[in-house]
Amino acid sequence: MTHHPPAADLNALLGELVGAGVEFVIVGGAAAVLQGAPVATLDLDIVHRRTPENVARLLAVLERLDATMRYDLAYRNLRPTAEMLGGRGQINLSTSLGPLDPLCEIDEGLGYEELLAHTDQITDGSISLHVLDLPTLISVKLKTGRAKDRMVVPLLVATLQERSEPKEP
Repeated sequence: MTHHPPAADLNALLGELVGAGVEFVIVGGAAAVLQGAPVATLDLDIVHRRTPENVARLLAVLERLDATMRYDLAYRNLRPTAEMLGGRGQINLSTSLGPLDPLCEIDEGLGYEELLAHTDQITDGSISLHVLDLPTLISVKLKTGRAKDRMVVPLLVATLQERSEPKEP
C-alpha cells in the first residue's frame, strides 16, 4: 500500500506564497483546476523565479511551513536549500499545508521568465495569480510521456474548446 500525503490546501498555500511576495507561475494539476478543467489535484506545482531575492522569500515560506523532502525513503527530514531552489531540478516537498512542488524548470529550459508569456492572470478578490495557459499546459503534459499526464490531456483540450465556442444568446 502506498502512502499518499493529504491533498494540498491550495488556497492556504497560494495565500502564503503571495503574502510573502514570491514570484511564481502555477503549473501542473493546480493550473488545470484554476483554468476550469474538471480534474482533481493533490499537490501545488509552481515554477518560481530563481533570483536570489525570490529564492530567499520562497525559502522563508517553506521554513514556516516546515517543508521536508517528500520522497526521502530514509526519512531524514531533509530540508530544501537555496542552492536547490536556485538550480534546475524539481523538488517535491511535504508542508504543513500539504504537498508543494517548487519546480525550477518544466521541460528543458522552461523557467519562470520563459513561462510568464504563456500564462493567464487569474484574480480572485485580493490576490492575482499567474497560471499556465491551457495550450502550454497541454503541450507540457503531452511531452512528459507519463500516463497520468496523458490521461488528463483530453479534459484540457475539451476545456479549451468549450472556452472558444461562441456562447448561446
